[in-house]
Amino acid sequence: IFRIYAGSEAHAFQKRLNQDPAVEELEMSSALFVNAPLSVGINVSSVGTWISKSCDSGLPLSCSPQSRRDIQKQFLGLRSSNSRYIPQQARKFVIRDDNVFTVKCVAQPPIKKEEKSGAGAAGLNQLDQLKQFTVVVADTGDFESMKKYKPIDATTNPSLILQASAKPEYAQLMEDAIAYGKSHESDPDKRLSLILDKLAVNFGEEILKIVPGRVSTEVDARLSFDMEATLTRARRIIALYAEHGIPKERIYIKIASTWEGIKAAHILEEEGINCNLTLLFSFAQAIACAEASVTLISPFVGRILDWYKKSTGKDSYPGSEDPGVQSVTKIYHYYKKHGYKTIVMGASFRSTDEIVELAGCDYLTIGPKFLEDLQNSSEPLVQKLTPTDHVSFPGLDKISLDEKAFRWMMNEDAMATEKLAEGIRSFAADTVKLEAVIKQKL
Repeated sequence: IFRIYAGSEAHAFQKRLNQDPAVEELEMSSALFVNAPLSVGINVSSVGTWISKSCDSGLPLSCSPQSRRDIQKQFLGLRSSNSRYIPQQARKFVIRDDNVFTVKCVAQPPIKKEEKSGAGAAGLNQLDQLKQFTVVVADTGDFESMKKYKPIDATTNPSLILQASAKPEYAQLMEDAIAYGKSHESDPDKRLSLILDKLAVNFGEEILKIVPGRVSTEVDARLSFDMEATLTRARRIIALYAEHGIPKERIYIKIASTWEGIKAAHILEEEGINCNLTLLFSFAQAIACAEASVTLISPFVGRILDWYKKSTGKDSYPGSEDPGVQSVTKIYHYYKKHGYKTIVMGASFRSTDEIVELAGCDYLTIGPKFLEDLQNSSEPLVQKLTPTDHVSFPGLDKISLDEKAFRWMMNEDAMATEKLAEGIRSFAADTVKLEAVIKQKL
C-alpha cells in the first residue's frame, strides 16, 4: 500500500490520521494505491523511482523530482518489476515539480501464483478481479462506457473517433475543432490537418475528465513512414493539449510500430513525450520499441489470431494456444527478463478468453462489449502472467536490432508484415472518411 503526501495537504492529511487512525484503513481498503491528498493530488509518475526502491523496506522516505523522464519510466514499469505493488486507483494528476514528496510504503507478503485468484473475494466480478492484477484501459471513444466501467486510462484511434463523431451528443466537439481550424489556419490542406488533430484532442480532453490516468491520441496513420512529419504532428498534439492546461504527462502519443515510427518515438521520449506504439504484431517490433525506451506498446492480440485462423483454416484455438496470447506472453516475459521498463498493453481482443489468459499483463485495453461481459461474470479469474515467470520461459536470449535486422525480421514474419500494412491502411481509410465529414461541415 502506498500513500503519497504533497505540500500542505500532507500536513492536513497527517493531522486527520493522528486524530482518527481508522481513516487510514477506511480510505485504503479498496485500493492498493491512492493519492493521499485527494483534494489536490500529484503526478504519481514523479515518485515512482523511490516507491520502487523502498517497497521492501516499508520505510518512508523523502525525495525531490530529478529527471522526470527517467523517473516516470521507472514508475510506469513498476508493475513489471513487482506485481505486489500495483497502482489500482489514482485520483488526480497535477504536476508539482517544486514539491518534496514523502512516500510511505508498506509491503504485502508475497502471494504464490496459484493463490492469485479473485475467487476468494466474495462478490467480485471478473472485471474487478482483473483490476487486481492488471491496469484496465478503455478501448473506446464513448464517454458513457468509460463512466460505467471506470478504467484507469483510455485509448482512441481514428476508427473510434469516426464512430463517436457521428453521434449527436459529440457534435459540439466537432464544431469546436472546425471553428479552431478556421481561426488558426488559412491554407485548406493545413486547416484540415489541424482540425483532425484538434478533434482528437477535444475527445481526449473530455476523456481526461473521466479517467484518472492518461489518454492515447494517435498521429495520422498516413505518416507512419515519415519520421519528421510524425514528430511535427506529435508535438502539435501536445501543444493543443497544453492550450487547455493538460500536461504532457497525461498523454500518450500513439504511433504505428514502423521503423520510422519507433525512431520518432525515441526522439519524443527524449523530449519527455510518452508514446504508445500501436499496430504491434511481431517480436521484432517489440524489441525495437524496448530498445528505443518507448513507454508503452500495444500488441494486437485479436488481429494476430485473425491471421492465423485465415491462413490455417482452423476455426478456433484454446485460450493458451491462441497465437495472439502467445505473442504477448513472450513479449511480456522477454521484457521482464531483460529489465525493460516498457509497458505491455494487450489490445484488439476477440473474446474474453484472450483477456483471461493475459490476466497479469501490465495493461489491457478492452472495448465496452468485453468490459460488460467481464463485469457480468463472477467466474474466478487467476493471474496468468507474473514478472518472475520468465525463468521457465524458453527462447528469451537478448537481441539487439539495427534497421537492417529489424526489416529482415519483419520480412520473415508474414503475419506481422501483412497485419501492420493492413492496420495502417484501415486507420488511414477511416481518417479519410473523417476528413470527408469535416469537409461537408466546412
